[in-house]
Amino acid sequence: MCPWRVAMNLIDVSSLENHSADFQFAAVAPGGVSMSQRLHEEDTVNPIPGFAGVVGRSTALQRTLREVEVVAPTDSGVLILGETGTGKELIARAIHNLSARRNRPFITLNCAAIPSGLVESELFGHERGAFTGAIMRKTGRFEAADRGTLFLDEVGDIPLELQPKLLRVLQEHEFERLGSTRTQQVDVRVVAATHRDLKQMVADGEFRSDLYYRLHVFPLSVPPLRERHEDIPLLVRHFVDEYARRMKRRIETIPPQAIEALTSYSWPGNVRELQNFIERAVILSPGSVLRPPLAELKQAAVQMPSSELGTMEEMEREHVLRAVRASNWVIGGPSGAAARLGMKRTTLAYRIRKLNIPLRPQ
Repeated sequence: MCPWRVAMNLIDVSSLENHSADFQFAAVAPGGVSMSQRLHEEDTVNPIPGFAGVVGRSTALQRTLREVEVVAPTDSGVLILGETGTGKELIARAIHNLSARRNRPFITLNCAAIPSGLVESELFGHERGAFTGAIMRKTGRFEAADRGTLFLDEVGDIPLELQPKLLRVLQEHEFERLGSTRTQQVDVRVVAATHRDLKQMVADGEFRSDLYYRLHVFPLSVPPLRERHEDIPLLVRHFVDEYARRMKRRIETIPPQAIEALTSYSWPGNVRELQNFIERAVILSPGSVLRPPLAELKQAAVQMPSSELGTMEEMEREHVLRAVRASNWVIGGPSGAAARLGMKRTTLAYRIRKLNIPLRPQ
């Protein structure tokens, strides 16, 4: 995994220590302690044992990591709940790495990124000739994850008609490849994740109740970035260091007004949005001082009135629509809406369809 992915939510201490002498925050903390001094003190705090140098200072994140420590050594299924961009896959990997299966495969599948007609083949595999275009046998994710961990991201997007087969493999540990009558046994720990309200989906008839209860053995919530403001300076520091190194630049100072603005912003796209914003900031900073486009944050804050609250779906639709408009209706690419929102192009395309957002100006 790329180093910047590891740091989406959880900081790599080694990278902070190696560059702490080169990196300054041009700010002063309360009581006359420089921001760099305060962060150095935080960097030297021992990480939670078993998380391989990962540090999170916020109470909300520490609570989540303690729950990971509790459930990881068991073989129970885990349902990770959290908004898009909060780092649910990182938590799933931590569960795997702290378990007895750590030396076995960790297989992932984003259920929202796969066309509904292909999900069964992706999960369970297929035999040659099972359907048009199946020119050879394919191993599914369950088979590939045997004796390891399978991470099902956006599990709420699994088609309703396929859910009984998923429930069966969770309960009985057996399945058949598509187009085969031979039953295969597997030993797989399933960690699932979603940003959707599965309980409401059950009430609406969009998700099976028996599958929901099977997945909901150990629910684990990942906090959004707006509940982790004290982690933002560390995240900013790491991302600046990472992208400056990639772009062969030397950024030594982050202005105090930048830290203040970044910390006070709500980050609806969570850590992915912050990461992409910092990448843009490094691109725009030819010298030794970070020059983030703070006007973008001010504009976004003005466009999000706090006095008129809508439903979560309405707020999400408006946020996605603003990003699409700002990118001139381009979804993919480095300047597209997906990059602005800090999500995969396929995930954004799914959300656009789900929220009934037009694909061109009207």
